[in-house]
Amino acid sequence: MARPFRFGVSLLTPASAAEWGAKCRRAEELGYDVITVADHLGMPAPFPSLVAAAEATERPRLGTFVLNAGFWNPALLAREVATTNALTYGRLELGLGTGYVPAEHETAGLPWGTPGERVDHLLRTVQELERLLGPDGFPHASPRPDGRTPGPRTGRTPRVPLLIGANGDRMLRIAAEHADIAAFTGARTRPNGTLEPITATELDGRVALYREAATEREEPAELNLLIQIVAVTDDRRAAIRPWLPRIPGLTERQVLELPIVLVGTVEQIVEQVRAQRERYGFSYLTVLEPNLEAFAPVVRALRGR
Repeated sequence: MARPFRFGVSLLTPASAAEWGAKCRRAEELGYDVITVADHLGMPAPFPSLVAAAEATERPRLGTFVLNAGFWNPALLAREVATTNALTYGRLELGLGTGYVPAEHETAGLPWGTPGERVDHLLRTVQELERLLGPDGFPHASPRPDGRTPGPRTGRTPRVPLLIGANGDRMLRIAAEHADIAAFTGARTRPNGTLEPITATELDGRVALYREAATEREEPAELNLLIQIVAVTDDRRAAIRPWLPRIPGLTERQVLELPIVLVGTVEQIVEQVRAQRERYGFSYLTVLEPNLEAFAPVVRALRGR
């Protein structure tokens, strides 16, 4: 039986307290299940932003999507996780990745390292968080002042759900072993720190490798995909044309076939989302802040399905 859909939005733009609260409330009004914050220089700081989001909203989960493990000392990160989970009344979802922008490490005065070293650090971070945050791995939900305990949904473990963003072989195996949510980037990293989309067939291979590595799991993980482009339109080819210079080497047809691209009428996008859940198992989709409003009709159509 297919897992019900969940939908998240990644908020990227810094804002005043009032503006931030309004954005979070709007995401809640539109039906999004998760409000997330990235971990890039020039964007909002993740943990205080999530605490503010908790004060502005009642229902959505609140997540890091994803923390750059290279920015964080595991012991200090454990403190942030425990405190943020308490201040968000147990609504936190912790997302981790290796980072992919060398210039950000240079600006921060932090070592970049080889791909293997970055994956090593992420694995150590996960292991240390599991050790430092108690026998269940992560702290339990704390009650709200009104006595309710939002905590994880029915069927979830009582710890903070751990999401790991991955595409490479080793990262997918780590996600298979440790993550409650396996997030597929739908792209590979170029040496200059930019992302190159992978095709639907290539994504088949990534999901197959993950599933093979996850055969020993007691409970299947939730599978996530980050959607990069959303456009509700009757003219799919015209809508995608402005994006072609940013995705060199691909034709209009090839771009429209990318799993991380959802372009068409609401009905067409709904069918594409359903088809991708059937093909890959993606039941949790995240869109970027600029697509908050455009994707909302799809969220309404598929909520609880």
